[in-house]
Amino acid sequence: MIRPMPKSRLSAFLSLLLVFLSGSLVGVFSYRLYSVNTVQSNDPRKRPDPEEMRKRQVAEMRDRVKIDDRQVIQYNKIMDEMRDQFDQLHKKANAETQALRERQAEKVNAMLREDQRALYAQVRAEHTERERKRRQQQAEKK
Repeated sequence: MIRPMPKSRLSAFLSLLLVFLSGSLVGVFSYRLYSVNTVQSNDPRKRPDPEEMRKRQVAEMRDRVKIDDRQVIQYNKIMDEMRDQFDQLHKKANAETQALRERQAEKVNAMLREDQRALYAQVRAEHTERERKRRQQQAEKK
């Protein structure tokens, strides 16, 4: 025959059960929150779509700064102008970087012996090809 539990044991049992269940519930929600936040970006090197970024920026400006429709038009115009300037700056930086690489190659060639120059040219060609393939793969992913 089963005897009823004394009140102190019953309340201790129910308290432990409540703690266990609440801990499990918090664990499930925490795991869900963690998995949702970590799955959003599979490739950290992948750049977000510029149109999606613009939509998010405009939405944030509307929600948080409370800009009106006229200001949205002005904001988009400003962002377009700045994007063009950033693109120009990026192209200029790329050209300068390429010029630096060429000067570096000239200086390295100058210090090498004749038999080493052909090997160095081969190494540079391989690097250039790898970089070309990497950029092509990035373009295909977009």
